[in-house]
Amino acid sequence: MRIKAIIFDLDDTLYDCTGLLVGASRRRAARAMVDAGLPLSVEEAYKLQNAVAEKYGPSSLVFDEIAKEYGMGRSLVECALKAYNSDEVSDIEPFPDVVPILRQLRQEKYKLFLVTMGVHRRQEKKLEQLGISSYFDEIVINDQEVGLLLEDCFSGLIRKHNLLPDEVAVVGDRVGVELRTAKTMGMSAVQMLHGRFKVEAPLRSSEKPDYKIKHIYQLSTILGLINMGKFPDRLRVLAIGGGTGLPIVLQGLKTYSKNLTAVVTVTDSGRSSGMLREQYGVLPPGDARNCLVALSETDEQQEDLYKLFQYRFDRGSLEGMSLGNLLMTALTDITGCFEKAIKKASKILAISGKVLPSTLQDTHICVELEDGTVLEGEFNVRQPDKPPIKRALLKSDNVEALPETLEEIRNADIIVLGPGSLYTSVIPNILVKGIREAIKNSGAIKIYVCNIVTQPGQTDSYTSSDHIKAINQHLGEGVMDYVLVNDNLPRKDILEKYEEEGAVVVRRDPATDTLSVEVVEADLVEDLDKARVLWEKQDLLRHDPDKLADAICRVYARMPIHSLAAERVR
Repeated sequence: MRIKAIIFDLDDTLYDCTGLLVGASRRRAARAMVDAGLPLSVEEAYKLQNAVAEKYGPSSLVFDEIAKEYGMGRSLVECALKAYNSDEVSDIEPFPDVVPILRQLRQEKYKLFLVTMGVHRRQEKKLEQLGISSYFDEIVINDQEVGLLLEDCFSGLIRKHNLLPDEVAVVGDRVGVELRTAKTMGMSAVQMLHGRFKVEAPLRSSEKPDYKIKHIYQLSTILGLINMGKFPDRLRVLAIGGGTGLPIVLQGLKTYSKNLTAVVTVTDSGRSSGMLREQYGVLPPGDARNCLVALSETDEQQEDLYKLFQYRFDRGSLEGMSLGNLLMTALTDITGCFEKAIKKASKILAISGKVLPSTLQDTHICVELEDGTVLEGEFNVRQPDKPPIKRALLKSDNVEALPETLEEIRNADIIVLGPGSLYTSVIPNILVKGIREAIKNSGAIKIYVCNIVTQPGQTDSYTSSDHIKAINQHLGEGVMDYVLVNDNLPRKDILEKYEEEGAVVVRRDPATDTLSVEVVEADLVEDLDKARVLWEKQDLLRHDPDKLADAICRVYARMPIHSLAAERVR
């Protein structure tokens, strides 16, 4: 199957309707209802609309509910609807990546259609202000009062342009409208997670969108995967690491795969994980806990679980202990095994994917320094102001990998190492007996994600080639196929902050080109001006989950890394 055409919705898909037009429309309706006799102020009437919509859902008959509550007739509803649906349109513009992606899709010879529902003249005014009409092969404005059924609009387009349903993808924000219609007709469905309908759930599992995206630039990558036959239930991605890096990878890759496996290190000995390890004899639960949260299906679930699992007691005998670690310790005690505890937590949380420890044996990370000193335990390995690390090893030589972990490595389409602390999160997994051989013999595309900044005590002054050499030393030369390196330098004030702490940005250096791996540079850094999920207390410079996952999948699909920042200024 190959996608040949894309049908776009307009509102909250190509521009921010909820943030601009809905608010303005509700204020007009509030003013009209007050003028019609509603015993409230305009601001109170505006807030009431928001409250009713939140209570009953975005598709509810808001004005009918208000009329019923205040014992007012149909005339109130009609005057509110007239004001709400007036031709008045405030200043609007497309989402930042819309024009570059539409331009790119046209260059790639996709047919592009726009189907939008609403009052005809109002939708026309929106398109005039947005200035995107020239990118579409055909535009259908379906008047919501006298127009056709949406299915008829879609059917007319595919017949007219000699397409089959499975050659068409539909991109929209409403699960119960355009996306349900797409699934019913046998098209691919991509939900834009923006606006009032982003939390809307399908009535039946068969109507569930194939993909959920936060940014329109993700669509191009999705089309590449679909054209490879790699829908989310067929793309198997395995990520290896720990700490803060692994949940970031998983968080982004949820967009593209429902077969995600996280392989976590069990050598953590810091903070509450170390205390529980010492007092209860359990494997450190912190990294597994973070991955379980990252694999929650929705952002709302992830945010709630993050707050709950990351909660740390600030007094008494539990001071400094996280609730998530206590839960994992309790489940280990109940099930009798750390592996079973993770699976039980996965079932309770209804996560999509797997979290597997690299081993079930109790061990610690050790390093040999350039001066011959051997240090044991993560805490000591991370200490700054010591000689450079020469090599890493586990405390025991006979640490065996979990058989299920090896099986998942063998079956993966993509294997991702990192990002994360090189010697305490990524390499410890490679040192477990059987994992290095399984990675080497796997037919998967193998990608190492280089860290954005160095870590004092572990990778002082490391360039990209130094990171790659360390991976090759412990994994083997020529095993990794690609290395992703960030090429977006943060602002000067941010760089100076890190340099004060002894950390510098990892840059690609000439020696990188002499190594047996293909280096791919991309903008991978998180937007520091936006609210972020930190995963731990430290506010570090991190990879952006969506940018990183997009780059990983584009490398797998042999697609060029696009520079949307450059495209936006054209």
